[in-house]
Amino acid sequence: MKSLIDNARSFSAQVAERHEEFRELAAGQAPEVLFITCSDSRVIPSLITGARPGELFELRTAGNIVPRYDEDRPCGETATIEYALRVLGIRDIIVCGHSHCGAVGALVHGTDLSALPAVRGWLDFGVSGLPSDNGLAHAVRHHAATQLDTLREYPAVQERLAEGTLSLHAWYYEVDTGSISTHQPELDGEFRPL
Repeated sequence: MKSLIDNARSFSAQVAERHEEFRELAAGQAPEVLFITCSDSRVIPSLITGARPGELFELRTAGNIVPRYDEDRPCGETATIEYALRVLGIRDIIVCGHSHCGAVGALVHGTDLSALPAVRGWLDFGVSGLPSDNGLAHAVRHHAATQLDTLREYPAVQERLAEGTLSLHAWYYEVDTGSISTHQPELDGEFRPL
């Protein structure tokens, strides 16, 4: 914690050196990409993509789960997606799964989550039909691509897709190598290097 506090204390000096850039950020945001990924601390969207402040709108959830749209039961995730599309005008949504994913791994391996009822409920709510016969990496890739199907149920996503002003992408990030592969629906749903 000490190193985090030390950096937080010195951050204003870094901002002062880049005053113009941060002054522009204070005027508002205009990211073009919504990056939906896992809460896992090893997955850092700006590090993976090289994005600078203001370039990514991020949504992090356990297991990069996109919950089903339900107007009668709004949640933070659906509100974030709706805001990204209808207010910020996001043009691309990336759902990024990752290697060594504890959430998907727990489901694939049948881990006892009885001591974590909120986690169990979240995973039951958002993950179904995972293939377990081809290993964890395959299951995570399948899960990321499935989240695109869930996104397509959102009214704001449907509108923007119909207008041709939105693209959806599923990525798979390998924590230990840094490599990224992307879902290729035109190639039988295979993931190919980015």
